[in-house]
Amino acid sequence: MTSERMTVAAAAPSYVRAIAPYQGGRPISEIARTYGLREDEIVKLASNENPLGMSPKAHAAMLAAANDLGRYPDGSGHALKQAISRKFQVPADFITLGNGSNDILELVAGALLGPDAESVFSQHSFAVYALATQAVGARAVVVPATKPALGHDLAAMAAAVTPATRVVWVANPNNPTGSFLSGQALRGFIEEIPSSVLMVLDEAYTEFLPEADRYDALRWVESYPNLLVSRSFSKAYGMAGLRLGFGVAQPAVTDLLNRIRQPFNVSSLAQAAGEAALFDEEFLAQTADLNARGLVQLETGLSALGVPSLPSRGNFVLARVAASPGLTRLATPGAAVGDAVFGTLLKKGVITRSVSAYGLPDWLRISVGTQVENEAFLRALGALVAEHDAG
Repeated sequence: MTSERMTVAAAAPSYVRAIAPYQGGRPISEIARTYGLREDEIVKLASNENPLGMSPKAHAAMLAAANDLGRYPDGSGHALKQAISRKFQVPADFITLGNGSNDILELVAGALLGPDAESVFSQHSFAVYALATQAVGARAVVVPATKPALGHDLAAMAAAVTPATRVVWVANPNNPTGSFLSGQALRGFIEEIPSSVLMVLDEAYTEFLPEADRYDALRWVESYPNLLVSRSFSKAYGMAGLRLGFGVAQPAVTDLLNRIRQPFNVSSLAQAAGEAALFDEEFLAQTADLNARGLVQLETGLSALGVPSLPSRGNFVLARVAASPGLTRLATPGAAVGDAVFGTLLKKGVITRSVSAYGLPDWLRISVGTQVENEAFLRALGALVAEHDAG
């Protein structure tokens, strides 16, 4: 009779009950309500969004698609797959569409992982790798990051692979550290791991790479049956609110993903906007230029305040706020300095991102905004440093 009195939640798998829900960046409207601020006063540099918004061509295509929202979207995503195929010169049957690139990552976990399997990823890498692994009851093998770059140790990750390993996750550039791996290093890693292990190369921030660092992993897929490359429209393409991403892998892998992919997982609006955004080269160039200048602005400004940051290839900067005595004084003894600085800035209408959940309590992640937004952040942080430096 005891089992009859057990609640639904208590009967759920223990590995699901143990998951700490993912905490996304808080919206501007919520911060305004909470702290009594005007929305137009608030600067959001929390979620690695494109400060330019979305491509005008994508926006126009989305509005046109809105005229037919009484119909289901194309479940196969034919037109968008053809556009991706033309843009990146990959076969259309290599492509899986996702409701954001997170969807692709979760499809991989659902298709390949389970209670008897392991996945390998780096310390301080994207939180969804751990969440997707735990959600299906698989074991997460976390490999310590390199020092001082806090990046992927590919040799150690290869050594961590066991007969139970089914997936290895690699983010390049990595979020939240901004670290980068060369194409040569990545290709060597693929060739080192067993062919039975899928390498997921998460390239959500690849469009921000300078030309000298570029490599073409999408073309590698034809040579490596155990490689899946995921891409996002949320960052450089400015379509975070539409939720669109895609994965590229050989048909044997895409077939597995499509067996568990939800029908109509990508909306008509997202498909139309994505198809147009792919070929708006002018917008992508503007985005890359703004980001390159913004990285320099933030890194230089932080350094002037006595706050070091890691070199970043993404559209964000990871700053070690605990290096500043003034900022350290914001935290109570034993508390995370990054959390304290995050909370204090929040009350002033500047939204950044605490990364304590990534095992980085001394750090703060700041997305690149417009020049004016970056200045507002640096001004607010500088006021905190000046206010508390005297002790």
